[in-house]
Amino acid sequence: MNPNLISVDEALERLLAGAAALADTEIVPTLAASGRVLAAAQRSGMDVPPMDNSAMDGYAVRTADVAAPGARLRVAQRIAAGSVGHALEPGTAARIFTGAPIPPGADAVVMQEQCEVQREVGGDSVTIKVKPKADEWIRRTGSDIRKGEVILPAGRKLQPQDCGLAASVGIASLAVMRRVRLGLFFTGDELVMPGDALAPGRIYNSNRFTLNGLAHAFDCEVRDYGIVPDNLEATRAALRRAAAECDLIVTSGGVSVGEADFVKPAVEAEGELLLWRIAMKPGRPLAFGKVRDSSAAGRASSRTSSFIGLPGNPVASFVTFLWFVRPFLLRLQGVAEVAPRVSAARADFDWTEPDARREFLRARWNDQGGLDLYPTQDSAVMSSTVWADGLIDNPPGVAIRRGDSVRFVSFRDLFA
Repeated sequence: MNPNLISVDEALERLLAGAAALADTEIVPTLAASGRVLAAAQRSGMDVPPMDNSAMDGYAVRTADVAAPGARLRVAQRIAAGSVGHALEPGTAARIFTGAPIPPGADAVVMQEQCEVQREVGGDSVTIKVKPKADEWIRRTGSDIRKGEVILPAGRKLQPQDCGLAASVGIASLAVMRRVRLGLFFTGDELVMPGDALAPGRIYNSNRFTLNGLAHAFDCEVRDYGIVPDNLEATRAALRRAAAECDLIVTSGGVSVGEADFVKPAVEAEGELLLWRIAMKPGRPLAFGKVRDSSAAGRASSRTSSFIGLPGNPVASFVTFLWFVRPFLLRLQGVAEVAPRVSAARADFDWTEPDARREFLRARWNDQGGLDLYPTQDSAVMSSTVWADGLIDNPPGVAIRRGDSVRFVSFRDLFA
């Protein structure tokens, strides 16, 4: 392996060291907060449940009145969810429904399947066919959440169930981190947009669609600057515009060593390059740096935008976004834990010629519970990313034999 290449772990550590959480927050309705990152811990202002209530449809009783199966009690009241009963007199039962408050004096609920009702002119009675235990089928006040308890920590990316939890304790709005302003542009004179004529030597710009989709998946406010011509001045101009408007600039292509690769020198001219060329496959020519906001010249403190340059090959661009841009975005959003979940999985294939770099192999689950490998791991084969369920994270120089345990990261977890 080229000794000038930076290891994946070192590159990620250096990159994340430059990712400080944004200072700006905003208040949004809890109904619209799913997918946002919580800016402040949330405490419950109430007990949940707020009162003792029934976990079943049945009959609320005093266990002292049911010393043995077969006890017969007069049905003295009916308590539906949303209503309140009165104190339960000795020798009586209350018809009760799920979620309804337990009447004072009752200390158990017997489910209706264990009761037999007798309809009588003077009023119903019920035979309790079991001997209930104290607290049976009663949800006690605060058994789920105690008043003052932290229910959602700061830095949590809110899931739909989180919003439901906040709503369950009456929280109508939440303070969240503002969306990251992410600038995208794509270099390459060969790039053509779908819908335009495809002249000889040209290719469609699939990366524009993939990276836009990824940026929106991580709840960014996207500024797409389109395709930038392969020349230094055009690239510098695109960087200056993006630096004035964005927190993070992500580019695709132009970070290799070819004569038409102008992104690296453009970043060096408009800011600084902090790392370049990673010991990973696919994705070696990834770059990271800072771009000065030239519109802020003369101000007391000069502002910079972070820069991550991705390779142009579509699979390499996709994989490096997930492995480097994703955690960087999460840190900007205030998320502390950004490492993806890694699972041990069985390889149902042979990989006998590993690369000297750390490899990220496209694989998917088979019906036998193991992983199959996509037939070709070429970084230009975009169809492999659609076929696959995730990536095998394979250490440098490690061959894989059928039956070996491998490290697998699912796309589902990467997008969570």
